[in-house]
Amino acid sequence: MPTFVYKARNQTGESVSGTLVAESTMAAARMLDERALLPVEVEELREQARSVFTGRARRINQSKIGVVYEQLSDLLRAGVPVLRALSVLSKQASSPAIGRVLREVHDGVAGGDTLADAMGKHPHAFMPLHVSMVRAGEKGGFLEDVLTRLSEFVARQDALKNKFIGSMIYPSILLTAGISAVLLLMLMVVPNIRTLLESQQVPWVTQFVFTLSDVLGKYYFQLAIVLAVLGGAVATFFSSALGHDVWAKIQLKTPGIGRIYTMVSLCRFCRIFGTLLANGIPILNALKISRDSAGNKYLAEAIDKAAEAVNLGEQLSGPLAQSKVFPPAMIDMIAVAEESNTLEKVLVEIANTQEERTGRQIELFVRLLEPLMLLFMGVMVMTIAIALLLPIMQLATSGFQ
Repeated sequence: MPTFVYKARNQTGESVSGTLVAESTMAAARMLDERALLPVEVEELREQARSVFTGRARRINQSKIGVVYEQLSDLLRAGVPVLRALSVLSKQASSPAIGRVLREVHDGVAGGDTLADAMGKHPHAFMPLHVSMVRAGEKGGFLEDVLTRLSEFVARQDALKNKFIGSMIYPSILLTAGISAVLLLMLMVVPNIRTLLESQQVPWVTQFVFTLSDVLGKYYFQLAIVLAVLGGAVATFFSSALGHDVWAKIQLKTPGIGRIYTMVSLCRFCRIFGTLLANGIPILNALKISRDSAGNKYLAEAIDKAAEAVNLGEQLSGPLAQSKVFPPAMIDMIAVAEESNTLEKVLVEIANTQEERTGRQIELFVRLLEPLMLLFMGVMVMTIAIALLLPIMQLATSGFQ
């Protein structure tokens, strides 16, 4: 059903505004009348922007959502009621999309929903993991602490993401420049030289370059169709159950970047798990909530097995070690923390330490990637140059004889 924005006046004549969900404008007016409100203006809220490719609502930037968590936490700590806090934040939102979402969350809470339930209706803005943590905070009476931890968590994840993206800018420029140079050679230089060498026998490497130049120059449309079909087939495969399993293995096993991905996922799990334990959530519930933060099927399965073992009375470190996903150093720290009853503190310390190390690993990976890309592009250009120079040298040699 559509959402309507309304302006009305209550029985004392004061102006009231908000949003509500109804089947039509008339139905919205009737709902206002039932609330003893006199409608002044009722109009349908413009449909939210959706992705051209998937048709789904576009995800709101998580860094902006992190700011919302922080502001909401500050208002609640200051004693502002949750409805008033949501109303204030919706009016001063940094974007119309966030303001619209916060108004709808406000109306959901006003209609009897919990804050977590109202947030859960907007998965494009609030991740399921965040909703689960907010629900735990509401039940445990420490909602402000959960919102603060969520804002810190989002900020750390955003910083790590931006660091990786920033590190990949220069390699991406190198790759683009290299591909452009090779295409220029294949489409502009090679055909001109080929006309001079058609009358003589050329080496196999030269013939290969000539054939590749023909494919790129004459059959580019067919080549684009083939690449599009292959891309669609790959996307369809990875959207299947088997494809999800294969992609999960690729994420963990890819040389170089697989190690980085694994550590980022484990750091995220440790931080959320430790945060939940620090706020008084029972260990089994904390494991259930934080398992989704791993973002990988095999990591989640390892956490599930650990939860089953803990439910049977075993320690957490044992089943985590058997999964062979968690590094031995991390397992040792968890084992010591369990014995000293400081698991929640140690988990957060693990996350802080490993995130710093992962950041250094990303920098090292990018530094190694740059010379490898330069070497790859140099080999391609050199191959083309050799392929063109060999018949020219043969022609010059035959001319002197």
